[in-house]
Amino acid sequence: MRVGFLGSGTWGFCLASLLGSNGHKVKLWTSKPDFATKLSVDRHHPKLPHFEASDNVSFTSDLADALKDAEIIIESVSSRGIRPVFEQVHKLGIKGAPIIITSKGIEQNSGLLLPEVILEIFGESYRSKIGCLSGPSHAEEVIQKLPTSVVCSSYDPKLMNLICDAFNTSFFRVYPNLDLNGVAFGGAMKNIIAIACGISDGLGFGDNTKAALMTRGLHEIRKLSTVKGCKQETLNGLSGLGDLCVTCLSKLSRNYMFGFYLAEGLSPQEARDKVGMVVEGAYTCVSALQLGNKSHIALPITEVVYAIIYDNMNPHDAVKSLLQRAIKEEHL
Repeated sequence: MRVGFLGSGTWGFCLASLLGSNGHKVKLWTSKPDFATKLSVDRHHPKLPHFEASDNVSFTSDLADALKDAEIIIESVSSRGIRPVFEQVHKLGIKGAPIIITSKGIEQNSGLLLPEVILEIFGESYRSKIGCLSGPSHAEEVIQKLPTSVVCSSYDPKLMNLICDAFNTSFFRVYPNLDLNGVAFGGAMKNIIAIACGISDGLGFGDNTKAALMTRGLHEIRKLSTVKGCKQETLNGLSGLGDLCVTCLSKLSRNYMFGFYLAEGLSPQEARDKVGMVVEGAYTCVSALQLGNKSHIALPITEVVYAIIYDNMNPHDAVKSLLQRAIKEEHL
């Protein structure tokens, strides 16, 4: 297929290269002309310096050029950037190409999952052409061809099968799942819990603490998922528990490292700068709290992560506030 790929971060570069290696012709778009030129010349991403892009991948900073003749559009921008980028895409008048979301987040204020944002922009007639890819997958490992399993979903089974066919390789295994909201929701919420786990490790707490955060974090995710009509079993799978594990346990996780740097005393902006990439959990914790407050669902871990990032709450005090909460019977 001819693929228009939007977003030139490490994940976008990695997936574009994977698709190119699968024989697809990929045109990767970045909003920065200088970066497009650099990628064209160097053929590798500065954060993935030892891996060259497939010969089937070309680079551009012209959105119309990236989408010209595209049979499928795949994005890897950011949850904050989804709406402005695809409003531009819509204005360009694309001719029915399916749109696959690989970013993970919830839009602030609207509370929409990223596939829902696309649906709102393009209208109900586009529903069958919207899908997503999510799951436990560090770009740094996928580009090394280390065994990885993820999930794809869509509103239409035919598109779901197309995504599987496009991405599946001997090392990158894609499982179909018809619960689009569940797949998108799990991938969004795990980033918040990963920040909390990074803070815990940065404060010098142990594996016991992190296990508690991950378990109670999954409970928090499951509680809020009811607002979006997600299937609970989806959150026990790759896009829920699987993604939660890989993001909370690894220093390759930008959300985990962001939390770790906060615990070391860096300001949120300093921590972002040191990570050097988008920290989706810092954006999504605002969206999650908005959803929780609207539905009267308590999200204690999300609340303290928000307080640390936006209210200058001391991380030690945040842990104390969690430990001082009234103990209730464990409901899973």
